[in-house]
Amino acid sequence: MLASVYNPAISFLFPWSSSPKHGLFSSWKQFSGTGLCLYDNVNKLTRRRGPRSIPMAFGSNTDEAEVGVLLGERLYLGMDFGTSGARFALIDKRGTIHVEGKREYPHFMSEEKVDWARSWKATLFSLLEDIPSHLRKLVASISIDGTSATTLIVDSNTGEPLRRPLLYNESCPDALPTVKSIAPPNHTVCSGSSTLCKLVSWWESDVSNKKSALLLHQADWLLWLLHGKLGVSDYNNALKVGYDPELESYPPWLLSQPYSQLLPSVRAPGTSIGHLKEDIRSDFGFPNDCIVCAGTTDSIAAFLAARATQPGKAVTSLGSTLAIKLLSTTRIEDARFGVYSHRLDDKWLVGGASNTGGAVLRQIFTDEQLVKLSEQINPMEASLLDYYPLQTIGERFPVADPNMAPRLDPRPESEVEFLHGILESIARIEAKAYSLLKDLGATEVDEVFTAGGGAKNEKWTKIRERVLGLPVSRATQTEAAYGAALLALRGTDEK
Repeated sequence: MLASVYNPAISFLFPWSSSPKHGLFSSWKQFSGTGLCLYDNVNKLTRRRGPRSIPMAFGSNTDEAEVGVLLGERLYLGMDFGTSGARFALIDKRGTIHVEGKREYPHFMSEEKVDWARSWKATLFSLLEDIPSHLRKLVASISIDGTSATTLIVDSNTGEPLRRPLLYNESCPDALPTVKSIAPPNHTVCSGSSTLCKLVSWWESDVSNKKSALLLHQADWLLWLLHGKLGVSDYNNALKVGYDPELESYPPWLLSQPYSQLLPSVRAPGTSIGHLKEDIRSDFGFPNDCIVCAGTTDSIAAFLAARATQPGKAVTSLGSTLAIKLLSTTRIEDARFGVYSHRLDDKWLVGGASNTGGAVLRQIFTDEQLVKLSEQINPMEASLLDYYPLQTIGERFPVADPNMAPRLDPRPESEVEFLHGILESIARIEAKAYSLLKDLGATEVDEVFTAGGGAKNEKWTKIRERVLGLPVSRATQTEAAYGAALLALRGTDEK
């Protein structure tokens, strides 16, 4: 088992709080094998919990092996493209992080809307540039995770998007009747926000370039920019377009549709797709043998990072949204409740993602307020406020209701009580989600690890522990980028 290393986050509640709201802001840290932060362009020098000193190779300049890297050692790069920004983590075979960093997405505009594809592409290459040059030449493999059901329709020859990307939380209810008419009852795709609904909605619109189109997910497209083999996905991202990971194929009811020609080929997460493109290797100084591996979704990567390996262990990701994953011996699929299962080797990651979460808190409170108000909350005292915190109309899980309205009334005079009510209401949604999974036949949860920005709020953790009636703790690793790096490591093992 790889050695995990704890990473104290910069912000209290959300991973991007130290960044400005606009512009391509970056931060990165580099660590030695002793756990000492060598460089940190945001914080002062900080101690890192890590392995004890190990034999090092010392170089006389930055072109040689640096403190923290063994002679001949290779490194593995994972990148996480989340809802509000991206991170990278560079690890060795023991799981030690050598450098990590983050960037917010720049808001390039096109026709008064954010050009997300351009923003993601710019961020990808900015992250590559952020990696210290003397460490890039040690990178053996790369993998990327992206937000689930974030969909791109691209030109099958050039890879350029034919329309703006449809984000993970966008719904296409116009396509739902068509999808329900071809898919089995309560299938994962029978939700307006599924990738298949987004594909069908585009297909049924007045478009003339159907023959030269291809469907990709966010992680697929970003990985294509690195390996150059257009049309490759992984079975975690492909789940919501209808791929069956148990049979390892697209089902006949989907392949019989005219738009099946747009579907990408599918590989297991972490398997090698090909070598890094020559121009990227030469531009950034990566080695000739560096490979690019199939990716996964952001919540799966966060689960992998948490190292929850036994059935009954679960990970709740508290970022902009709330995502739940429970390791189960039983596969559960029920679109009525937004419940689906991702394959993880011979087990299943059962769960779903709610539209509630930290983004709602960011609409109401500043980071400073969140810190100060949270300190005043008594987590052992139940809040009587009954909210359903959402940014906009629509919920996915544990209730799939595109018409559900946010509920944040009544608002008490005390801001402490108001925050307490919101945190406890999100905890109740989490509890309802785990209860639903048990009722549907999944392995019963017995312990919850927490990832994402919300894992840093200790008062919220204690509230959740009381509401769930289970042990709740912060995962040793909380960043999805670390899970993506583990996938990159797996890719070199399977070459």
